[in-house]
Amino acid sequence: MGVTASAVLWAGVYLALVSAPLVLLLVGEVPPGGGVWWDFSMALGFAGMAIMGVQFALTARLRNATAPFGIDIIYYFHRLAALVGIGLIVAHYAIVRSFYPEAIGPLDPLEAAGYMSAGRAALALFLVVIVSSLWRKQLRIDYEHWRIAHAVLATLAFLLAMVHILGVGYYTHAPWKHALWIGYTLFWALLIIYVRIVKPWRMLRAPYRVVAVRPERGHTTTLALEPDGHPGMRFAPGQFAWLTLRGSPFRFEEHPFSFSGSAERGGRLEFSIKALGDFTGTVHTVEVGETAYLDGPYGVFGVDRYPDSPGFVFVSAGVGIAPVMSMLRTLADRGDRRPLLLIYANTDPDSVIFSDELESLRGRLDLAVVHVLEHPPGDWNGERGRIDAELLRRVLPPDYRGREHFICGPRAVSDIVQRELHAMGVRLGQVHFELFDMV
Repeated sequence: MGVTASAVLWAGVYLALVSAPLVLLLVGEVPPGGGVWWDFSMALGFAGMAIMGVQFALTARLRNATAPFGIDIIYYFHRLAALVGIGLIVAHYAIVRSFYPEAIGPLDPLEAAGYMSAGRAALALFLVVIVSSLWRKQLRIDYEHWRIAHAVLATLAFLLAMVHILGVGYYTHAPWKHALWIGYTLFWALLIIYVRIVKPWRMLRAPYRVVAVRPERGHTTTLALEPDGHPGMRFAPGQFAWLTLRGSPFRFEEHPFSFSGSAERGGRLEFSIKALGDFTGTVHTVEVGETAYLDGPYGVFGVDRYPDSPGFVFVSAGVGIAPVMSMLRTLADRGDRRPLLLIYANTDPDSVIFSDELESLRGRLDLAVVHVLEHPPGDWNGERGRIDAELLRRVLPPDYRGREHFICGPRAVSDIVQRELHAMGVRLGQVHFELFDMV
């Protein structure tokens, strides 16, 4: 199946899953209407819960479902869908509270019906999940504790919401309608079992061994891994995997990193990781011989999807060079002679990761490298400042509109480059980017 057809298929599956409860609840015996606002609020509530009921599927890393879009895009959509879902649920509660307060009953959980208290508790927990996810860094919640709390609170909120829906019984009194929502609950539970038990068990049976720890410039460390007692995995240049170090795959301590090595180098896998946080700041202390676990490969960011492109343009900043290096190394190992341009932004010369290897790759590839330094030394003859429209117009090759463009770096850099490339006549489908910070 082609990428477009597969994307349409999975988008249709998602739309069917989120719309089925609202459509099916109107089939068969339907209670008499309670007024425009009442019926509208019920529709909002069911629609919001249908969206929230499918949320976990978006982050379950189902390979076939994510392949047409890229898992980074799926995670981004997961955030947007959560905002839509919680917005619909809040609107449901606000309308009922404003126009039909008697239906809600007392706020005191000792006096209110249990299923009504369950609904209010579910709403509160959903809000906590949303706020803690959107502002995790500002609230200084570390990644591992956030992941645990996110999974536990979201699951509890969904179960409480099911208690509320089935307890109210409005539109759901028929046995088969009860079964529909119970089915959504079982769907959620089975996904949790798959993600938290089945997948980690598979990873535990296919460990990797650290065979090299190599310091790089810019506070970056490259880890080289090889499979331990199994064939390993094959990946496409530009893809990434979730890495677990110094812990069991059953724990919530995995982190996504792009492959930085060549896809043509057999079972050896390399990740180049910059010290940017609590976990990444300890990678340089990893020792040869330690065990690692991987979940992957994932992603659609890569040159292999465009074999007919006459050439490529890469724009990266900082450690965003990692997936680009994977593509460059792979193309070099394949003897690819298509013209390549790399625009690479950094703070200063000491932060330019792989600077020596990039120079050597020019001899193996038809590669032009444009370094952009924000704080260059006095004798610097290259580009200065940051990547902007003027720089792009100056350094892009004459045939840039015919090439595929790959962008990887902080969100600010990616947004600027995307906007300017579109303004310069590059078609939307020729600009590919990886969301630098998915979580």
